[in-house]
Amino acid sequence: MTLFNPHDLRNQLPAAHSVLGLDPGSRQIGVALSDTALMLASPLTVLTRGKMKQMIPVFQELCQKHEIGALVVGLPLSLDGSFGPAARAASDWANDLSERLGLPACLWDERLSSSAVNRFLVQEADMTRKRRGEVVDKMAAAYMLQGWLDATAS
Repeated sequence: MTLFNPHDLRNQLPAAHSVLGLDPGSRQIGVALSDTALMLASPLTVLTRGKMKQMIPVFQELCQKHEIGALVVGLPLSLDGSFGPAARAASDWANDLSERLGLPACLWDERLSSSAVNRFLVQEADMTRKRRGEVVDKMAAAYMLQGWLDATAS
């Protein structure tokens, strides 16, 4: 499948399906889930990143279990908004995953999502560094997915 415009993706989503938000890092992938009303994103899990072929069964299980209708993948644009090597890698990864799962996907700017989540966890939740390391990726995925949900709401 090709990558969709964010608004087009929302408009073509089947009724009563959720969206999986993915924040792919070099070592881990943060995973978040929307509700079926497409109003709220929640952190779901963190996956250890591996070869795509090995990860497909994990993604298929998640998609089946949560009735996923689409994917929103974080796009790590440079701070100046340019499309650098990390953004190209994320785009290629999202396109490959979308095709293998047979699900539509779009890319969503996730600049500074991990920084925002870390700041919140330190200042508001007073979390230790170890505990933050366990949750920051899935919370960053939820932060990114919530941004998409809010921006594409009617």
